[in-house]
Parts: sequence; structure tokens; C-alpha cells
Amino acid sequence: MSRTRIRSTAADQACAAAVDLARQGAEEIARPGEVGEHLGYDSEGDRLVTHYFACLDRAYRGWRWAVTVARASRARNVTISETVLLPGGGALLAPTWVPWNQRLRPGDLGVGDLLPAEADDDRLAPGFTETDDDTDHQMIFEYGLGRARVLSALGRDLAVQRWHNGDPGPDTPLAAAAPAQCSTCGFYWPLAGALRLGFGVCANEYAPDDGRVVAADHGCGAHSEATTVPSMTPDQAQPILDDLGYDLMPADETAEVPEISGEIPEEPGESQD
Repeated sequence: MSRTRIRSTAADQACAAAVDLARQGAEEIARPGEVGEHLGYDSEGDRLVTHYFACLDRAYRGWRWAVTVARASRARNVTISETVLLPGGGALLAPTWVPWNQRLRPGDLGVGDLLPAEADDDRLAPGFTETDDDTDHQMIFEYGLGRARVLSALGRDLAVQRWHNGDPGPDTPLAAAAPAQCSTCGFYWPLAGALRLGFGVCANEYAPDDGRVVAADHGCGAHSEATTVPSMTPDQAQPILDDLGYDLMPADETAEVPEISGEIPEEPGESQD
């Protein structure tokens, strides 16, 4: 870290020269050996100067000790006003703080948890403002009072983009291997209103998306018209015909026996009368 000397106003000479006093103040709150060289000073105002010292603590690399000294009007003695540890260039800092409602992710909400919507949430709009033909007509309760806020055009577009790019969309491996799209499935129940053409709810208890919103161009193997499935039994083999061998078959008794001239030879074991 290079020495710097920022002088927005004329620095008080006595305060600027109180380097040893400022180092002593830093060493009183730091551990031994953690206060390094003097990096310079900055004039904060009339008779008010801040001295900077390098921090040698390995856990605070890039940080520096800032000791502010002051002198009262018409006084000769310089006193220590404040001693702090400040980050310098290249210092390791904690991440920027993010509000809790922006750190939530889908699935973080558990049983009993409450997630209140902000009063100026851009995803919602007062119910009485959504009266055009492109939006859903809101249900009116029995006492004549509707919902205080309904989904705005921005909230609807964000939901459409999130659903279409996520698991219910057409770009998943499940949808790529499906025999047809959900829009042609008998278990596909379209949503009402402006989202009717693009999204619906799966009503097939055997499908992986049962009871969930799916895109019209999504799909799975539980399609209602997926009737062509591979057979569960193997095909029977074709019979093998032997064209070389033969079998002896008994002669038909009613068939005529042709006459044979000459003597009939005796069979072994038979005698002639």
C-alpha cells in the first residue's frame, strides 16, 4: 500500500506531526506487532487529522488502522479522538447485504413459515384496476368484496417465463422423450384466462407432474394417446422345416395293392407251407 496524503483543507501542523501519538493509540487496541508503517494522513477539518497505519494482521490483509487526532482551539496538546480499523484497496470484505426476502429461493418456505408480500410488490396490482378483456375476471365474494390485489401483467409474465424455462417446460429430457405434447393429452386441464393457451394442470395420477402446472408443449410418457408401447412378451420363433429327412407312415388299408409277378421272398424267420 503506497503512502497517501489527501488534504482537502490545510492540515493543522501540530496534528499532522503527532504520528507517534497516533501509533500509540493504534497499538493500545491492536495486538502486539499488528501496527505497521505510517501510510499518511488526511485532514478532516480544522485541527482534525486522521493518520493511517498498515495492518499486519494476516486475517485483515488490505486493511489499515485509522487514528484521528485533534487539538482544541488555542491549545498546544494534541489528543486522540478515535481509533478504528478501516478497509483499504484490495481488502477482503463481506458480501453486500441482501434483504431476506431477496435471498429466498423456491422450496425455502417450510411448514408454518409466513412470507408476506410487500405493499409495492410489482407482481401484484389492486384488484379493481384489472378490468380489461385480456386479464382474468376476478371472483366476487358473497358480500360483494373481491381480492385486494391480483396478479399484475409483470407478475404473469415472470411466471410464464419461469414455468416455460423450468421443469414444466418443453426443454427437459422428460418432454423430449414424450410421444406427444401435453396439449393433446386427455389428462391436460387448461388454465383459465390469459394463460389458457400456454399452460394447464396435469390430472394424471400416474404422471410425474400430477397436480402441477405444465406448459402446453411439455410432455411425458403417461400421455393419454400413447397406445403404441413395446410388447411385454417375446415373439414366437418361426418353425424349422426338415426337407431332407422323412417319416414312415402306415399304409391305408383301403388302398389297392398292385399285383407283383414272381415269387415273394421269404422274410427271415418265416417258413413256407
